[in-house]
Amino acid sequence: MPRLSEVIAALENLWPAERAESWDAVGTVVGDPGQEVSRVLFAVDPVQEIVDEAVKLDADLLVTHHPLYLRGTTTVAASHFKGRAVHTLIKHDIALHVAHTNADGADPGVSDALAGALDLRVVGPLVPDPADPAGRRGLGRICALDHPLTVAEFAARAAERLPATAQGIRVAGDPGALLRTVAVSGGSGDSLFDRVRAAGVDAFLTADLRHHPASEARAETPLALFDAAHWATEWPWCELAAAQLDEISDRHGWDLRVHVSRTVTDPWVTHVPSAPSSSGAPN
Repeated sequence: MPRLSEVIAALENLWPAERAESWDAVGTVVGDPGQEVSRVLFAVDPVQEIVDEAVKLDADLLVTHHPLYLRGTTTVAASHFKGRAVHTLIKHDIALHVAHTNADGADPGVSDALAGALDLRVVGPLVPDPADPAGRRGLGRICALDHPLTVAEFAARAAERLPATAQGIRVAGDPGALLRTVAVSGGSGDSLFDRVRAAGVDAFLTADLRHHPASEARAETPLALFDAAHWATEWPWCELAAAQLDEISDRHGWDLRVHVSRTVTDPWVTHVPSAPSSSGAPN
């Protein structure tokens, strides 16, 4: 049975902390390097619901994509929800490790997993990592469809293949327009519009698209936009990461039991469509 330090070393080899963005907070948050690890749980968010799931699973290590303390803290008191998560983890000898932007730009990374979930063929990174001579690491992915699909057909594929959320998939563009190339970026992606336009793709699927960037992108090009829930675009990485750790465990003879949380931690719980209207905005 491996020690936590050995498992963390393997995870750091997959997603080196030095490849995270300067503002990010990645790495081990809680855990004794000498503790033994037999069961690992992967999830997107280190929220109490996931921490409780790790306790019920009798996990020794929780690996999440999102940081618990992205902006730092001066307290871990249990009077705050983040402090309660820390207290619960420590009480049950569960370590917490975070792989965020260092997993976004990895090869394979978050956007590779998203492309795989959508049955897209990855051509290359949308924003290449200049430190990667092979040209495979970086943010986002430029992808190709095996055969053209209309905007409506690709939206239906995304809604079917990605985890179900209240938001579903928001779409901008001509429903009948044909798509051959698609850029994808797991998580918030509207800061990448310049790169998407430069790539010359037919469509962009990401999350958290805001009104003005989306409106301007549509005004400048016929680019189709697909806006999925943030959590849904990053959850496929959990399955990819779990499979990577499984392979490492087999190679080292660790016999780890690796699990992926199916708990939906997207904050939105319902969606009410607007009432149909033929007269536009109300007077």
